[in-house]
Amino acid sequence: MRKWVLLLFVFTFSIGIAQNEVLFDSATKAYNEGNYQDAIDNYHEILKSGQHSAEVYFNLGNSYYKVNKIGPSIYYYEKALLLDPNDIEILNNLSFAQKMTIDAIEPLPQTSISRMVGSVKNILTFDQWAYTAVIFMFLFVLLYLAFYFFQFADKKRIAFIASMACLLVMAISILFAVIQYRDFTQTQPAIIFATETAVKEEPNNRSNTLFDLHEGSKVFVEEELNDWNKIRLADGKNGWIPETDLRILKDF
Repeated sequence: MRKWVLLLFVFTFSIGIAQNEVLFDSATKAYNEGNYQDAIDNYHEILKSGQHSAEVYFNLGNSYYKVNKIGPSIYYYEKALLLDPNDIEILNNLSFAQKMTIDAIEPLPQTSISRMVGSVKNILTFDQWAYTAVIFMFLFVLLYLAFYFFQFADKKRIAFIASMACLLVMAISILFAVIQYRDFTQTQPAIIFATETAVKEEPNNRSNTLFDLHEGSKVFVEEELNDWNKIRLADGKNGWIPETDLRILKDF
């Protein structure tokens, strides 16, 4: 019985992969022929099947950009970037799309040390840093064993120094993995989808309007109350907007 269940699962999974490949090829063909809405529909069908990849999100971003829908374009570029944060092509296309937005949001200034740590930290995702830590842990163990068993002083010295270097890299990798994971779980980025939304002082339409935001702007959701979200901008400004005016990026 288990054998037949396993075979059925493999068969169904294979059909799903084949269907997604057909949809992806159809979407790519439609995009190349300028039928961008057909490409968008096909890419969304792939997402509905549960297949989430940087390539699909990136192509969706390109398709929306071609039909001049800047909010969705930035949204899908940002989702692609979450899965592949160092892809140059995604970064470049996202930069082009962001130039089409209305709001100019300047991030809060950082110290040179913060910028340096941030740039190194963002080289890998938190799971990639974790894998790196595991790899260097094994190297540390192997090199330390080599130090223990080597007979000659020169070889023992080289093995010891190399093992300490691996230990240091392992510790740094664990630190960056923890920081990256904390940042990933504690921040909730979102993209404004409304053409224009008024950021309110309180979560109701009667409160004062602090400022306006427009389609494509990136915000961070800090709190949810009824049908309102408290958002924060990179420049430190915050306020409340209706939850229907934005789309959360980490809703994979």
